[in-house]
Amino acid sequence: MYRTLALSLWVGLFAAFAAPQSARAELSVVATVPDLAALVKEVGGSKVSVTALSLATQDPHWVDAKPSLVLKVNQADLLVAVGVQLEVGWLPVLQSGARNSRIQRSGAGFLECAAHVELLEVPRVPVNRSMGDVHPGGNPHFLYDPRQARACASAIASKMAALDPDNATAYHKNLAEFGRRLDRARQQWEKRMDRHRGTSVVTYHRSWVYLTKWLGLVEVATLEPKPGIPPSPGHLAKVIRLARSKQVKLLFQEAYYPSRTGNLVADKIGARLVSLPGGTDFRKGQSYLDHMEQVISRLDKALGR
Repeated sequence: MYRTLALSLWVGLFAAFAAPQSARAELSVVATVPDLAALVKEVGGSKVSVTALSLATQDPHWVDAKPSLVLKVNQADLLVAVGVQLEVGWLPVLQSGARNSRIQRSGAGFLECAAHVELLEVPRVPVNRSMGDVHPGGNPHFLYDPRQARACASAIASKMAALDPDNATAYHKNLAEFGRRLDRARQQWEKRMDRHRGTSVVTYHRSWVYLTKWLGLVEVATLEPKPGIPPSPGHLAKVIRLARSKQVKLLFQEAYYPSRTGNLVADKIGARLVSLPGGTDFRKGQSYLDHMEQVISRLDKALGR
């Protein structure tokens, strides 16, 4: 509570000296993760300014709600979030401290992309902490599937068109062009990865279920015994036995997870550990298509040995 109050006071003082929002010609958008920021840029083009609140090198479950981020949210016309409680540990603090009614959950400038995709792993029983970091609304890592990313881009275009009707035609035109490029790239990725369908793999966290389902890979185990729970020696021993029985040759994880455990398990089962970017490197100008090409290329190379 005290942290939220301090952030709110800080933003209030800063905003008092900031330029009025009416002076901005662009639609100001903040996105919780860099993949979403990249999709916003594809759809918005020159008509929007967009900021990612987290980095590709950060676990999106755990982001520091810094005053600089509160200011970005304070000045935003639109907040685009993944949803299903991926950002529950930090986004509400930013929204509360920003004192911006537009981007609250009930505001016209808030978009939860999870409401527009086909969610996997939606719990059928009540969720409690003994189950680990299980999201009650479903698995939030759907942006690793370009088909779900396309649905998010469509929702973003519709939301921006509603907020900025003067540029609605441009948003929908950009969406159509991006959709064509994404569809072509997806078909090429599927063709390249088709030879690996049915291959057994191990991952660190339950963040790759959309990608493995899309590409037909079989995820036989995760290094975490439960989502968000660090691996124990006993659990790792079970994973090693199972992975050996399934002749697993690849273990992959996001680069922000510790590699020591992954290297240990990979060595024990005779597999290769591949560390993948946790998202689009948006701040360095990488696009969503470039990010997914990077992921697919590394997986294809590792599996093709």
